Amino acid sequence: MSSEQPHDEPVYDDRVYRSPMATVTGVVMLALLGWLCGDAVVRGSGNAPWLALAVALFLAPLIVAFTIRPAVFANADRMRVRNPFRIIELPWAAVDAVRARFSAEVLAEGAKYQLWSVPVSLRERKKANRVQNRPNGRLGGIMGRGTAAPAPGGRTPNTENPQRAAADQTVDELRELQERGASRPGAQGSVKVAWSYEIIVPALTGALILIVLLATG
Repeated sequence: MSSEQPHDEPVYDDRVYRSPMATVTGVVMLALLGWLCGDAVVRGSGNAPWLALAVALFLAPLIVAFTIRPAVFANADRMRVRNPFRIIELPWAAVDAVRARFSAEVLAEGAKYQLWSVPVSLRERKKANRVQNRPNGRLGGIMGRGTAAPAPGGRTPNTENPQRAAADQTVDELRELQERGASRPGAQGSVKVAWSYEIIVPALTGALILIVLLATG
């Protein structure tokens, strides 16, 4: 009889957490950069076209890195954090804590990693806390009713569950995944960190070309 255990556990797609506002901002900034630099290349004279190309090569990777690129991918076994210049892979067994204070972050193996794609809005958190602290009578809407309607099946909704800010909800979900997955065989291992050279190299190249053109210009 084979000693191998069947892999009969269900496999789910990664949950993806990113900031829609940051993505939209990045697309707008890239479009503006392309328009300005393209106009300088077409209509500029002397070193202007080359300066425009160098600026585009320098700024475009940075815009992508800080707006479109950041994301968190989480499944039953691990979390993969894609930050501007690094990719951090964290098996759930190696994660000590996931928290959101002034920024969302994960603690693992004595190190702290920020979750760039999960921005913490203190204003949104304060608003959620105000809603939570309202008396039940003020949550009943126009009719002024303070009691919640029964949930399907006759169950009463849990009115003590506070409205949460988006970042806090995301952190709650990641904590739940970590608690459920830490003991899984596929969730064992150590943290792996890799630099994102596809962002770093073009940005540095553009910066060097820009410096040379300005120095010799």
